[in-house]
Amino acid sequence: MKIMLAYDGSRNARLALDRTMQMFKKNAPTLVLVGVAENPRDSSGANEELFQEEYKELKGNLKEGVEAAVKQGFDAELLIAEGDARKLLLQATHKEKPDLLVIARHSHEPDPSFIAKSLNAIFDEFDYMTFGSVSSFLARRAECPLLILPTGESSAKE
Repeated sequence: MKIMLAYDGSRNARLALDRTMQMFKKNAPTLVLVGVAENPRDSSGANEELFQEEYKELKGNLKEGVEAAVKQGFDAELLIAEGDARKLLLQATHKEKPDLLVIARHSHEPDPSFIAKSLNAIFDEFDYMTFGSVSSFLARRAECPLLILPTGESSAKE
């Protein structure tokens, strides 16, 4: 069994990796952690330097994720790509043919107040209507099963 996991080293990605390892440990899958570095919008030297720093940080985060999986007894590998995360994650599923793609639902851990939750819901809906999130893009196009893991406090308590 091969499980591909979108991974960037963020809190949400680490939670998704931990949850995936808990859920599928008995299946002894190979984990493929995929990170995507977004290309800078212009070609100025300053943007290129920033991109190289972000690329290096992403690669380090991927290596740490792979090491954490190996410590837990998983076979694990990493893939890193440059460009649009939605398109490149989809391409990676076509190339690697995973049995499952796992992604963490994006969240900014908003203040739990009613107003903050309402504003967050409005921004999420606007984001979905105008640009589409990575998860909604992949849900419509991925040819393998897709597992979208929640990453809020309630999911960590379960």
